[in-house]
Amino acid sequence: MRPAGQAPPRVLTVAGSDSGGGAGIQADLKTMLALGVHGMNVITAVTAQNSLGVQGAWELPVEAVRAQYRSVVDDIGVQAVKTGMLASAELVEAVAELISGTDAPVVVDPVGVSKHGDPLLAASALDSVRTRLLPVATVATPNLDEVAQLTGVRVVSEADLRPAAEAVLAHGPRWVLIKGGHLTGEAVDLLTDGTDEFLLRAPRHDNRHTHGTGCTLASAIASGLAKGLTVPEAVAAAKEYVTGAIAHGFALGGGIGPVDHGWRLER
Repeated sequence: MRPAGQAPPRVLTVAGSDSGGGAGIQADLKTMLALGVHGMNVITAVTAQNSLGVQGAWELPVEAVRAQYRSVVDDIGVQAVKTGMLASAELVEAVAELISGTDAPVVVDPVGVSKHGDPLLAASALDSVRTRLLPVATVATPNLDEVAQLTGVRVVSEADLRPAAEAVLAHGPRWVLIKGGHLTGEAVDLLTDGTDEFLLRAPRHDNRHTHGTGCTLASAIASGLAKGLTVPEAVAAAKEYVTGAIAHGFALGGGIGPVDHGWRLER
């Protein structure tokens, strides 16, 4: 237990807002609270979003994003940073510049599309993600669609995870976690830095309410890193947390409901 009055580790999320509360900034902050760190945020975009999809998205000006970041980092400080929806090449490049000057581990979730298939990153921003953002990442956490977007590598089986990881690592992150949740069978992910390699397996839960899994996993990894865990330790702990959150995901609205960020607190 942390002594009364002592600040917990601090984690900053740089991402978009999900008005439905299942993903984005809202999922990040819920995850951080559940895992015992102090969450802070830089909002990059506002979305009109619910269980059925994304009805609209509006990115914030670069100067607003930069001001939020400097306000938090210069006064409060951070032990880890997590990025999510960055929307445009201009925002990607500004955030990459800010991160490069921050002495903290960085988890990059290269968000390309929503759970419903709605685009959340301009096609013109892909090159900036490859050349500016991935090189400053401690851990990159692409799903299979994002791997294909960024590298052209298509993953259709567990055997394809390694070449996918190699293709992402070629763009400069220290570690990559290829999320195999869209494959059939067990939910298997591959974590590697090009030398050490870890396959993380979990049972696949028969639950369609999985909105926010990617944001939640990346935020959980960042929370572990802020606490001083190694990358493999942080990823393993995050995988366990998000598997439970998926198992307890609940119906909300008329479409895909969110994972349950507070599942451990409710047990």
